[in-house]
Amino acid sequence: MASFLKLRWISKSFSTLSSTPLRICVVGSGPAGFYTAEKLLKAHGSVEVDIIDRLPTPFGLVRSGVAPDHPETKIVTNQFSRVAQNERCSFIGNVSVGSSITLPELLEMYNGVVLAYGAESDRSLGIPGEELANIYAAREFVWWYNGHPDCRNLAPDLKSSDTAVILGQGNVALDVARILLRPTAELARTDIASHALAALEESTIRKVYLVGRRGPVQAACTAKELREILGIKDLMIHIKQADLVTTPADEIEMKNNRIRRRVYELLSKAVTTGHAPVPGQRELHFVFFHKPDRFLESDDRSGRLGSVRLEKTTLKGDESMKQVAVGTGVYEDISCGLALKSIGYKSVATDGLPFDNYRGIVPNLGGRVLANASQGDTQYETGLYVCGWLKRGPTGIIATNLYCAEETIACVSEDINKGVLSSKSIKPGRKGLLELLDSRNTRVVPFDAWEKIDLEEKRLGNLKNRPREKLATWEELLKIAGE
Repeated sequence: MASFLKLRWISKSFSTLSSTPLRICVVGSGPAGFYTAEKLLKAHGSVEVDIIDRLPTPFGLVRSGVAPDHPETKIVTNQFSRVAQNERCSFIGNVSVGSSITLPELLEMYNGVVLAYGAESDRSLGIPGEELANIYAAREFVWWYNGHPDCRNLAPDLKSSDTAVILGQGNVALDVARILLRPTAELARTDIASHALAALEESTIRKVYLVGRRGPVQAACTAKELREILGIKDLMIHIKQADLVTTPADEIEMKNNRIRRRVYELLSKAVTTGHAPVPGQRELHFVFFHKPDRFLESDDRSGRLGSVRLEKTTLKGDESMKQVAVGTGVYEDISCGLALKSIGYKSVATDGLPFDNYRGIVPNLGGRVLANASQGDTQYETGLYVCGWLKRGPTGIIATNLYCAEETIACVSEDINKGVLSSKSIKPGRKGLLELLDSRNTRVVPFDAWEKIDLEEKRLGNLKNRPREKLATWEELLKIAGE
């Protein structure tokens, strides 16, 4: 199938560009990718940047990861759109590195390639029963309710039990707990995917357990996220008083970390006291000092989750070192019909790319990809750079990628100034990429085709008094993009 609007798009403002621009390809159109492109365009007036993404939609986790009830966080897409509309920049969607085109081919076509495609897989617990039905990575659940086309058909069962267990206590864990517990009348005013809203409206889940290996002082969430879930109307909060007792080592941690003290203070004040929950009231249970031991099969539903077995932990370490959770050999089971593993995202390797499987990152120094990191030397892959989660691991907030991009672009700029990257080495760039993709019948989605998707989603949302109605299947997205 021919590329969308190919001829008009290839000629986009070429008359204003240098006859031999330095051509850089950024792989991934999330915050790391767009910040990288923006910094490159500002730093170098003769650089031409192409941002490619395997999805037909740009913005990465801003679209598919940020919770639907956090619209203020998504405003950054306005800034990213201005980058994509720059005459020296193009967004090329529906192009997958590894299947549509290989990394070596990109390196042949561009003077430099910056990999910023984030983390699209998950860490495994590696415990028995992890294969049982209705156990999901939190990422999958987030993609499901945010309308990511890869998880449109996830179909989590929210009606066979009143209890869900979330393993982890970071911000993503709080996000999914909040979506499960927030009144659906409030979610209906957001851009949550329609299929998810319909499932949540029929959900029987009323109790959510947030399980952490360590104590409330070490909880991985931020005060802002915690305050938001604690503020859900008529939500009953359960925390064992014994779990709130601090040790001298805890006090040292809180003295040295203001965020940890604030989180602990919020948890200490949050416990609902004075009455038992009324029938149907939603409950949030914070379970500290426990780690997952195994998932247990339901007694009456073969192959499906019935409960989670947790092992009680205790903290080892003192004021001078990080306190680590170790098992005590004491176990307890929580009956549940849904379990979500919020234990960390993980980047995936691309053929021809050095990769640290243990850390889930590309070995790099300041953003330059290391050729032989295992041998301890500092030889670089010429013209190959990395940014975002693929560079540092899945940590930080959206703005963290801004500073990450600045560091990577400093390396790119240094290589340009030293002549390591030079427009004297003429590369076909965008024109060559589009011709190759066209020869392989790869249907590409430029930014103006994404704008058609954007307009259609807003039009459909307006009919229901919502900010947008997300198109959540590949077929729908490509159909509207091609109109």
